[in-house]
Amino acid sequence: MRVSLFVPCLVDQFYPQVGFSLVRLLRRHGCEVEFPHGQTCCGQAAFNTGYVEEARRVARHTLEVFSRAEYVIAPSGSCVGMIHRYYPELFAHDEALSRKAAELIEKTYEFSQFMVNVLGAEDLGARFPHRVTYHPSCHAARLLGVCEEPLTLLRHVRDIELVPLPRAEDCCGFGGRFGVKLRGIAVAMVAEKVENIVLTKAEYVVSTDMGCLMNISGYMKRRGLNVETLHLAELLDRGISLGKASVTLEKGATA
Repeated sequence: MRVSLFVPCLVDQFYPQVGFSLVRLLRRHGCEVEFPHGQTCCGQAAFNTGYVEEARRVARHTLEVFSRAEYVIAPSGSCVGMIHRYYPELFAHDEALSRKAAELIEKTYEFSQFMVNVLGAEDLGARFPHRVTYHPSCHAARLLGVCEEPLTLLRHVRDIELVPLPRAEDCCGFGGRFGVKLRGIAVAMVAEKVENIVLTKAEYVVSTDMGCLMNISGYMKRRGLNVETLHLAELLDRGISLGKASVTLEKGATA
């Protein structure tokens, strides 16, 4: 199975380790992974700010870059949500581009969605002996309907203590330009989110979108809180390494 990796802007610029983890996980499950170097932003930043023509231009480029892909996988419900929900709107005026958008939508998946629903992989062989809580990304849940897939993967991690997050469905307050334009509201929202994280006494907060985690992590650092944020792919990748190490130790002890 040939997979084309679509790397979100935040991952490309600030969190490249998420992309590396994703590649390792996909290859471990038999995927041939390629990275089309011509890729750029999905267009969401421009679209959400009201620059529709600019967003359309970037989105058209994305259609071309991934036109030959078998599957397109991104570690972001936000970017995939943009493609699924708003590309049809951007290209509704052009029959040929509308058809290309439909083809891209058909083969584009958020990471956990692809692992569980396409590959049928639920237990990745990970071990993570820590207290963890999960924050669901608004775009993944509300634009794509990705709700259970991340939790399915987490529940199959050995030795994890997965703690429910109070009011998990509440937004973290990031929302791209929203967090800048309506800063007071955004700060109040992330403050409430972090208070709920503190209640869980979790060591790690996990999500499927680095926008959420960047926002949450920044606020927690300002509060001096010792809670680490991890993308789901990072946790699973780390967990597989821990799982292998524990198996090796067990074999050594038996021998």
